[in-house]
Amino acid sequence: MAGAQGNSMLGSLGRLTELRQRIFFVIGALVVFRLGSFIPVPGVNPEAMSSFLNQQGGLLGMFNMFSGGALGRFSVFALGVMPYISASIVVQMMGSVLPSLQQLKKEGEAGQRKLTMYTRIGTVGLAAFQAFGIAVALQKQVGAGGIPVVYIPGPGFVLSAVIGLTAGAMFLMWLGEQMTERGVGNGISLLIFAGIVAGLPAAVMHTLTMANNGELSILRVFMVIAVVLGVTAFVVFMEKAQRRITVNYARRGGGRQGYQNQTSHLPLKINMSGVIPPIFASSLIMFPATAAAWMGTSNKSHWLTSLTTALSPGEPLHDVLYAALILIFAFFYTAIVFNSQETADNLKRSGALIPGIRPGRNTANYIDGVMTRLTTVGAIYLVLVCLVPTFLQNAWHVPFYFGGTSLLIVVVVVMDFTAQIQAHLVSHQYENLLKKANLRRN
Repeated sequence: MAGAQGNSMLGSLGRLTELRQRIFFVIGALVVFRLGSFIPVPGVNPEAMSSFLNQQGGLLGMFNMFSGGALGRFSVFALGVMPYISASIVVQMMGSVLPSLQQLKKEGEAGQRKLTMYTRIGTVGLAAFQAFGIAVALQKQVGAGGIPVVYIPGPGFVLSAVIGLTAGAMFLMWLGEQMTERGVGNGISLLIFAGIVAGLPAAVMHTLTMANNGELSILRVFMVIAVVLGVTAFVVFMEKAQRRITVNYARRGGGRQGYQNQTSHLPLKINMSGVIPPIFASSLIMFPATAAAWMGTSNKSHWLTSLTTALSPGEPLHDVLYAALILIFAFFYTAIVFNSQETADNLKRSGALIPGIRPGRNTANYIDGVMTRLTTVGAIYLVLVCLVPTFLQNAWHVPFYFGGTSLLIVVVVVMDFTAQIQAHLVSHQYENLLKKANLRRN
């Protein structure tokens, strides 16, 4: 008995040791990510690049935030994980349209490996394309004081930039996959989280400096803090919110107790699309403004300047288009990740039904109607959260860095990370209970 208890204690400590090792692996990977963001691609003037990004903002500013400032330093991690995310979304969308990819999704682990291979190939292509576009465009740009961003423009710089940036994007893809497999939580999301959080200390210090210099009143600083806490609490509430549909399972034979009804719930999240709609909407709406700003630098076209101004954050056209794109992408991506007909078929195969709804097509239509209403609420919630920084900047003239898409990503990733840790702890406790029950039987 004593030996069995000793084995149980060793197993318990082993589970905790595994969790600790996973957390340490995540921390080590994030350290590697931050160190790599300071390794520059040869041929770029870092001071001129930084001042150029400060002048442009737009899509480049958003990418710089997601990469933890790596784009501002033009490091090998300047592209971040955005090529991988874009390739993953494209493969998911194609998987809902192309029959061949739909068949792969039904083949289990073997099909998933092929889809992963397609995602990696797409990541290489997108990373190389983005690296080439950035390298070519940077050769014509200048920073503050008219200093060229690129020391020696030409094919040599373009080639080195494409190789360096593509290799950096592929390394981050591999690092994210390792963090998912050997760490805790989604590795790609954690890398984006680390990039956003890395810029927070500088943003907080800048805000405090403005308050110290009298550019920002103390009252407004406390109001900003209150808004940040309030929006964070609102995001946590909405991300945890679910609509639970009651599901009854068919009666089973095998004794008097076997004929009792079994009731469960089908949980449906309000925000099924996650943070994808704001990211895609930001990229799509900022791309014309960024391209117009780059072209306008050399051409000085009046209409390009007008377009850049109209699509700047805080302008009515920008806010309306941003809200509309978030709504569209919320419905579009939810339709990709959630199939009401497939859910209804799974319920039918497991002998479950929704009270008052006939199995099959009627169940699918009912679930689809519920998801449409939930997605409407979730899309409006995303619009409100993402437009908060714009409203604050216009009304109070404050540098509200921690808001919108960045706040949403940080809160969602932290919630997922804590949920993964809790799942490991619950699994550990469940194993302990089973071992104690076996000891009592022995």
